[in-house]
Amino acid sequence: MNVIIACQTLRDEVEKALKDTGVKYPVLWIDSGLHNYPDKLKTKLQEQIDRISNTENLILVFGNCGNALNGIRATTGRLVLPKIDDCISLLLGSVQKRMEISREAHSYFLTCGWLAHESNIVKEHKRCLEKYGEVRGQKIFKAILAHYRKVILLDTNAYPLHEIEANVKRFAGDVGLDFQVVPGTLSYLKKLFTGPWDEDFIVVERGEKITFEMFGFINQNFLQISG
Repeated sequence: MNVIIACQTLRDEVEKALKDTGVKYPVLWIDSGLHNYPDKLKTKLQEQIDRISNTENLILVFGNCGNALNGIRATTGRLVLPKIDDCISLLLGSVQKRMEISREAHSYFLTCGWLAHESNIVKEHKRCLEKYGEVRGQKIFKAILAHYRKVILLDTNAYPLHEIEANVKRFAGDVGLDFQVVPGTLSYLKKLFTGPWDEDFIVVERGEKITFEMFGFINQNFLQISG
């Protein structure tokens, strides 16, 4: 049996990919708030992996956010995960696509899943204005986002875009950033669920662990475009 362990942020996309592919694997959801605490995320993931039994493959729907996957051990089955830096690349379909967009302009990416979390950037902006007032709050937030040039809303076709587009566009205008809707894709997710697991994936055999070097080419490429 295969089991999926996925970030709650990607729930819309995961559920649609499962429906589209007809895959029936059980899914264990990890609280998206743990992304802000990589050590806690790592601990939670390892706990989930350790308690699973009677499984062949554990499919991790995570990027190496905050290097949280480094050191995770395949204690109860083979680990399979996308070879990506974070879930933005996953929803764009490739690391290469992410790099192309990053070369054009430093962008802040959002989806419905990211906006659902209590500490998302739009809610934090609102709280900042309430705490410091309109003028000072806007200055503070523009300073926080100073190295960004654009807010990108990913349209993954997994949620009704019209329900959030106006709100995100308004936020972008408030903080002085351009706004753009960019098509996402579920192709990477679907391949993660169905295979084949080729060079776009990391497969860690039982008893082994995920290492930073497994993501090395990604980190090297991003250092090149950000330097």
